[in-house]
Amino acid sequence: MLKNKAAIAGITLFLLTCAGGVAAQEVDADAAKSLFGKSGCKKCHDPVKDKNGPSFEKTSAKYKGKADAEEKLWTHLTTNPIVKYDDKEEKHISPKTDDQGEIRNLIRWILSH
Repeated sequence: MLKNKAAIAGITLFLLTCAGGVAAQEVDADAAKSLFGKSGCKKCHDPVKDKNGPSFEKTSAKYKGKADAEEKLWTHLTTNPIVKYDDKEEKHISPKTDDQGEIRNLIRWILSH
């Protein structure tokens, strides 16, 4: 009986962990596209092709398999670093929202490409 309870508890914990992982990675693509558009990101970025900034496909490939990918992009998108391209530099503009969840969703959308 004790073994069965332990097995059930272990299986339950495993399933909850898996479900949490899936939920944490869900992306609201429509909301991300909306934030992408209203924030002016289209000026320098495109999901598929490089512009002044890298495509999302290139960014996603760069961070593929890296545990700190979301945090690296969080820092980039929220600290307004100086970015260099061609022969000029400019301040990278943060997404136009104060909602951290919207920014996280945008990051997961970028990484989903």
